[in-house]
Amino acid sequence: MQKVFLSLFIVTFIFSGCATWKGAKKDSSNAWHVTKKTSKKAWEATKEVTSDAYDSTKEVIHEVTSDKE
Repeated sequence: MQKVFLSLFIVTFIFSGCATWKGAKKDSSNAWHVTKKTSKKAWEATKEVTSDAYDSTKEVIHEVTSDKE
């Protein structure tokens, strides 16, 4: 019985913001596009910082291990 009430509550909650199936699909599509756009920005920022960290570490290791006379 609890599962029925929970299912009804979830369905009501999902469709409260959009009255039709097309509305639900549109909202889902919009959410997907926003998530994809945000993920791309986050990946670009992460890639840039990681590349900088790698280059800096490589440079420091080179300086430390080079023979200085």
